[in-house]
Amino acid sequence: MKNWSLDDIPWDKFDPALVDPETVKVVKAAAMVEHNAADYVAYLSNVFADDPKFLEVVRHWGDEEVQHGEALRRWGELADPTWDFEKSFKTFREGYSLPLDANESVRGSRVGELIARCIVETGTSSWYTAIREGSEEPVLKAVCKVIAADELRHYKLFYDHLRRYLEAEQVSKWGRLKVAAGRIGETEDDELAYAYYAANFADQNGGGVPYDRLRHSNAYMRRAFSFYRPHHLDRGMAMIFKAVGLTPNGRLQMVASKAAWWLMQSRTKKLEKAAA
Repeated sequence: MKNWSLDDIPWDKFDPALVDPETVKVVKAAAMVEHNAADYVAYLSNVFADDPKFLEVVRHWGDEEVQHGEALRRWGELADPTWDFEKSFKTFREGYSLPLDANESVRGSRVGELIARCIVETGTSSWYTAIREGSEEPVLKAVCKVIAADELRHYKLFYDHLRRYLEAEQVSKWGRLKVAAGRIGETEDDELAYAYYAANFADQNGGGVPYDRLRHSNAYMRRAFSFYRPHHLDRGMAMIFKAVGLTPNGRLQMVASKAAWWLMQSRTKKLEKAAA
């Protein structure tokens, strides 16, 4: 059972005067990625086909992710009445797909897959929290608040199953760290870049610009990174440390958080300079 519904969002409080056009672009991209959760459910159902306990969890998770997409879509349509979600989503689906025929995790093990899911939920929980705190539009803040809470709860669900699988699959902390680092690096793969492109620049009638992975990835990252503050990275790094078996909230995690903030600031400045 879902924890909230679209009717719980105060849509009547939408204030177009407080809408940031650049924020609209990344929210529209997020709407499509979240709405595409059925493919992730199919993939995870293949990987964990003999685990009915996990399959029940992942189906419920998928329903909530699709609801996230529906809420973000509705806000995006309020903010940009010209946006044709169905056309954008069709373009996204045609240009990006998951390995739905895989029967084993692309991470090399089920532990690796669950670590990757923890990393994703860490990132989304932190990002929606950052948008809520960095935006002025009240409806977007309300949407991001409930989504961020869901994503944090999803992290805990995947983490509980990770602990269960660690009893059977002896994956070292180093092995778990490599999976986590690899999944973090995938934030700049085609999924978000193509979603950003499909939501904002593609035109199936021939008037759109061609997809450029580097260009559209950089444009997405430049805006997405701008919402973050040090405490978002600190909280996210603690969640990552917990997933890979390291001590959260310790000295090493504090150093890692500061390094991540410095790297993000450095990358943002480079992206801003390139855009200018």
